[in-house]
Amino acid sequence: MLIWFAALSVFLVAETFKSPGLDYRLVVLGAVSPVLEGLIGGPWLLHTPLFAAVTLCGVMLMTQNRRLLRRRCLGIPIGLFAHLVLDATWADSGVFWWPFTGFDTLGGSQIREVFRWPGGLILEVIGIVIAFWIWKRYRLFEPLRRKSLFKHGRLERIEA
Repeated sequence: MLIWFAALSVFLVAETFKSPGLDYRLVVLGAVSPVLEGLIGGPWLLHTPLFAAVTLCGVMLMTQNRRLLRRRCLGIPIGLFAHLVLDATWADSGVFWWPFTGFDTLGGSQIREVFRWPGGLILEVIGIVIAFWIWKRYRLFEPLRRKSLFKHGRLERIEA
């Protein structure tokens, strides 16, 4: 389930923040990286709000007095938080409240993103529909806009 997280996180962040300086490639990276925990018997740290909050604090501390770099790097923790919302991680209190629920609540199980079939297939189809909407809304069929997204991570807003 990568398209669901990638497309929906870009959609939600772009339509909510409307920030021209945010790097949407990093939003996608943050949103899909927790899925990789499925390869190592997750969910692990990437599925916890604590990890997303520590990542946010790290970005804020490491980019002091570098406003443009900060705005770009904020995409990673924003993507991590978007993943938590889109995955309904808050419904698993053991993972959501880690480490307060005990250190043994992580790992050793399957992550919902991979084993949510056939519902996962439906979410992927919704993700594809939203990706096409983003393609049209931000005119990514135009080579310069597409280049701006892939090279700089920018989505240029089109006012209707």
